[in-house]
Amino acid sequence: MDIIFIEALRLKTWIGIYPREKAMPQTVVLDLEISHLPLDGATDDLHATIDYAAVVARLKTELAERHFNLLETLAEWIAALVLTEFSAAQVRVRIAKLGVLKDVGRVGVQIERQAISR
Repeated sequence: MDIIFIEALRLKTWIGIYPREKAMPQTVVLDLEISHLPLDGATDDLHATIDYAAVVARLKTELAERHFNLLETLAEWIAALVLTEFSAAQVRVRIAKLGVLKDVGRVGVQIERQAISR
């Protein structure tokens, strides 16, 4: 399966359940692996693949405005967006918060979802 990847995308979003987390947006780091069948590079046509710049732009816009309590919920929302709006066959989402716990660089979640067959 062919994969488009986006690594170490840093985005500001409202995430968390604690008052200190709700006081200001936090930076999250996002990695995506997006499968699309097929990635037809032979056509050299952007319409034959997934526009990763459009994915990044959509995520930046949405995450700046939305609030999520849990990283798990955010990961599910991102997976659903990529599968439905960008017609991906499968997506792996890895998302982490930075500096949340003392002596820990990142905490996060990783999920993998597939499009529902029609």
